[in-house]
Amino acid sequence: MVRDLPAPVSLLLGACKDHNNPPVVPCVPVVLLLTSPVLLEQGLGPSSRHRKGVMLFQLPREAAEYKAKPQVARGEGVRIHFILLFSRQGKLRLQKWYTTLPDKEKKKIVREIVQIILARHQKTSSFVDWKDLKLVYKRYASLYFCCAIEDQDNELLTLEVVHRYVELLDRYFGNVCELDIIFNFEKAYFILDEFIIGGEVQDTSKRSAVKAIEDSDMLQETVEEYMNKPAF
Repeated sequence: MVRDLPAPVSLLLGACKDHNNPPVVPCVPVVLLLTSPVLLEQGLGPSSRHRKGVMLFQLPREAAEYKAKPQVARGEGVRIHFILLFSRQGKLRLQKWYTTLPDKEKKKIVREIVQIILARHQKTSSFVDWKDLKLVYKRYASLYFCCAIEDQDNELLTLEVVHRYVELLDRYFGNVCELDIIFNFEKAYFILDEFIIGGEVQDTSKRSAVKAIEDSDMLQETVEEYMNKPAF
């Protein structure tokens, strides 16, 4: 019956069953849910107990420590603290904060960062060490896109995030420019919220983000038409 089990489970059961010759590796108790009746038929020695479909047995400590290692989620990206969009003249066009700060502190940070980035030469690096964070920025036409990330985060991945946001704007507006952000800033915020939530990228699909805002536009037009109809 043991041969019907996966190889790692069979080895563990065999090592723990032979209590007369215990393994050299120290063992720790581990809970295994009984998902197969085959496991019920395995005698696990005096250290086994059955309670409502749960089996306790001794697992080698090394294997347990391996299981306990934290697994990094696939596709885990950067942690963005805030995003700023400003012009070459230093005019702030969009700001999104993912950390709680007083308004006075936000204005001070914006003023300081805008001065730092505008003073840099075009051929210099797009990465700036700022306090305990790192600034990653890129210029598109007359607008600067700036993100603040953790010091250990990936700068190149952040540049990809900025570029994807520009692609989303360009896909919705069609050759987006600064005037589109000025007169349709609520659309820019909507696209950003579809793309990034809580400082982390949620969906990189351009089609889904643009479709969400197009559906919102259609709903808004329907409501306006309904409100403009004369009441009888």
